[in-house]
Amino acid sequence: MADKTLKDVSEVMKDIDLCMLTTTTSDGALASRPMSNNGEVEYDGNSYFFTWEGSRMVSDIELDSGVNLTFQGEKAIWISVSGKAEVTRERADMEEHWVSDLDQWFEEGLDTPGIAMIIVKAKRIKYWQGEEEGEVKL
Repeated sequence: MADKTLKDVSEVMKDIDLCMLTTTTSDGALASRPMSNNGEVEYDGNSYFFTWEGSRMVSDIELDSGVNLTFQGEKAIWISVSGKAEVTRERADMEEHWVSDLDQWFEEGLDTPGIAMIIVKAKRIKYWQGEEEGEVKL
């Protein structure tokens, strides 16, 4: 089978709302939590997640920006995204990626005190689907 392209993998990721975002804690342990990508995965491999500024996830990323995202979709596909994360509190950055579904978590929208956005820039994407597997390096 032909290798998947970044565009192929991004299209699949758009259809998977939830992923597990894994960070490394200050004592070296791995910590994972479910996050919604709000269907927004750019063709360049960037993923965006809204969170709370005071969360452990944010403090983990500020100590060690290496993260992993894991997705599992229909048609038995699994995707692992290794990359670097950064946290932004800039309203202009967040406005670009805000969707109305986020209102249930952030009642005042982008004016919610303590809101932040995590940007994960993929460096390597691995996928498995049936007997097919491959890697997209960025």
